[in-house]
Amino acid sequence: MSDLDQLTQSLARNLKRWRKERGFTLDALAARSGVSRGMIIQIEQARTNPSVGTTVKLADALGVSITTLLDYEQGPQVRVVPAEQAVRMWSTPSGSHSTLLVGTEARGPLELWSWTLMPGDASTSDPHPDGTVELLHVEAGELTLVVDEEAHQVGPGMSAVFESNVAHAYRNDGDVPVEMTLAVSVPPVR
Repeated sequence: MSDLDQLTQSLARNLKRWRKERGFTLDALAARSGVSRGMIIQIEQARTNPSVGTTVKLADALGVSITTLLDYEQGPQVRVVPAEQAVRMWSTPSGSHSTLLVGTEARGPLELWSWTLMPGDASTSDPHPDGTVELLHVEAGELTLVVDEEAHQVGPGMSAVFESNVAHAYRNDGDVPVEMTLAVSVPPVR
């Protein structure tokens, strides 16, 4: 089984499990997430591999991390994630990419990401649930962080924190790759 097939199967199994655990019908999850009922059915039947944006919308609507949707099997108190098990979630032909390094459900989903943005590339995100906070640290290059249509320059060695319940984007307007680490904390579903 290929990595993509394994990812598709895991997402199908976990989406269905978390939807039922939350007591959501297909229609209720569609309404909460903005993802069509038909798309949710296709994902739960492992007939499609959704975009990162769709996966984020579903995770947000369920109040779980992407890590939880992709791998329900949580181990003991300490869980070491080998590099080969980190999940590449987004990439572009020019070499930009984001990798979900590790996540947890303790007091709401918490995720740690590694990002590379090549010159000229950008990644946009829809608003996350109220109370969602993102922290980032730029190791190399200069990131243009756009939050609610306002651009902020974050250079090497600099960090930023923001509430991500508004539209936001990560952009590389420079001529060298941006390397950054990003943490996302989502409040638990009530």
